[in-house]
Amino acid sequence: MPRLLLVLALALGLGCAHARGFGADDHAAIVDLLRAQQAAWNRGDLEDFLRAYDPGPDLVFTSGGRVRRGYAETRARYQARYQSDAAAMGHLDFELLDVRALGSDGAIVLGRWRLSATPQAGEGVFSLAFYRTPAGWRIVHDHTSLAAP
Repeated sequence: MPRLLLVLALALGLGCAHARGFGADDHAAIVDLLRAQQAAWNRGDLEDFLRAYDPGPDLVFTSGGRVRRGYAETRARYQARYQSDAAAMGHLDFELLDVRALGSDGAIVLGRWRLSATPQAGEGVFSLAFYRTPAGWRIVHDHTSLAAP
């Protein structure tokens, strides 16, 4: 019996040793990803900007009263609107208001965006749902809205 208890204790201990939570490194990784996304936008690199999104069919992107599903549809929307042209893309600024953990493998980010130096100029708010993937944190749901004029 003592041997069985020892085996159970070791198994429980090893199982807990692999558990991870959402920590300061995760918060920093998400902020860094958004800063890299902003930098990519500001140099006119739409493909690099899009790397923050989950590349699969489960991505949800909402803006302008429309819901788009999947990376391909999201990418097509960005390409149609901005044509991967630095002049059309303008200058993007993010203000991150809150990064909040949703368990150990999820997070929600609330922020403001401002786009200037382009005919598409405007500002508004966004909420992004992030999920931890083997490739790192990725946006799986983006809800972006334009502020009222």
